[in-house]
Amino acid sequence: MKKLTTKKDQAKRAKRNQFLLGGFLILIMFGSVFGIIVNSFRDDEENGIREVTYNGFEFVNQNGFWVSDIGSFQFLFSNNPAEIKFNESVNISEDISPLNQYSGQPLYVLSEDENAKWELYRNLHPDFNQIVQRMQGACLEECEGDLPVKTCENNFIIIRESNESRIIQEDNCVFIDGERENLIKLVDKYLFKVLGIE
Repeated sequence: MKKLTTKKDQAKRAKRNQFLLGGFLILIMFGSVFGIIVNSFRDDEENGIREVTYNGFEFVNQNGFWVSDIGSFQFLFSNNPAEIKFNESVNISEDISPLNQYSGQPLYVLSEDENAKWELYRNLHPDFNQIVQRMQGACLEECEGDLPVKTCENNFIIIRESNESRIIQEDNCVFIDGERENLIKLVDKYLFKVLGIE
């Protein structure tokens, strides 16, 4: 048997239900707005909309690369200068030639790490930036295979695995040495140096 209720009780119950429903809708609305805001921050980082300014140079994170327009060229780095943490432990020659040393001339590269080599190619190869005349693989002193043998009279960058992190220049040869996991960072550090960012 159904319990009889007065119109006053029914009005109270309806008012309470409306209040609860209104509160629930307000919570959903605030939750949705909060979710949209949090998601937009995450999307900004994932879509590369972060920016870093370092020594007056602006770097924008786009598609996983740090992009910087320097002069009339656009450079893409795997790291920005502010996030490379091992500055103190890297031995860097003070006499590293600036980028204009390579302008319009061939650049030879020997690398023990493909990723580090592509970091260099992406920024200096004529298909991407018209800085060097051409980039080509080569050997220093001895060679196995078809690569030409070059000396330090040529513009030559040698990337090698080593326990010691260093970027040194001997004549026209630049030696970038370091542990395999740091070679891309070292190549970026070298590029920051020749571009005048550091």
